[in-house]
Amino acid sequence: MVKDREEITLFDSGGNAVAYIAVDRNFTIYLWSGNPVAYIAGNNIYGLNGNHLGWYRDGIIRDQNGYAVGATKSAFSGVTRLEPVKGVKQIKPVKSIRQVAPVTPVFINSWSRNDLQSFLLYGVGR
Repeated sequence: MVKDREEITLFDSGGNAVAYIAVDRNFTIYLWSGNPVAYIAGNNIYGLNGNHLGWYRDGIIRDQNGYAVGATKSAFSGVTRLEPVKGVKQIKPVKSIRQVAPVTPVFINSWSRNDLQSFLLYGVGR
């Protein structure tokens, strides 16, 4: 059973801790700085601005084309670096209405050219 205060670290292709999932009611994704940017609904990842960003399955975050952009430690195939101290968690804004999720692509066993932080920032309109 998962505790309410548990957090799951997300690593980029270089093994750097970039974001984390707060295992709360909304499975909110925060950047390491503490800024909320997205959330998980089912297997879909939505930005707080309502944009469909990608998918989360088996500990891997995938972009619209099916490439990996981030992974949990257990799903990461390489060595991860030590996690630095997290920033203070910021207050979540009200979520926008979600886009309809597109058809799930074939998942590709390769990293995306997009980095995890940029991918997640698309969820707040940056």
